[in-house]
Amino acid sequence: MEFSDLKPEEVEKASNMIKAISHPMRLAILGHLGEGNQLNVTEIHNLLGIEQSSASHHLGILKDKGILASVRKGKNTFYYLKRKNLSMLVRCISECACE
Repeated sequence: MEFSDLKPEEVEKASNMIKAISHPMRLAILGHLGEGNQLNVTEIHNLLGIEQSSASHHLGILKDKGILASVRKGKNTFYYLKRKNLSMLVRCISECACE
């Protein structure tokens, strides 16, 4: 599907997803979840050196915008990219930023 084929409500959804991704911490979370990784909130807050409540907050936003999904395993909830092609987007952003 081409971008020009999107309906106005789909463009709005895409815009909201991009806004959610644009936060530095949320982009960092996506970077760690790329390539099929699944992480829980404790692993994410340790990787990023942020408070667990902050990690939970950012994960909630990403999940609410349809960027992340989660699966419960025992006492832990593991987060992962909802769509595999989001991994390509994160990789493209990191390549563009490093030029």
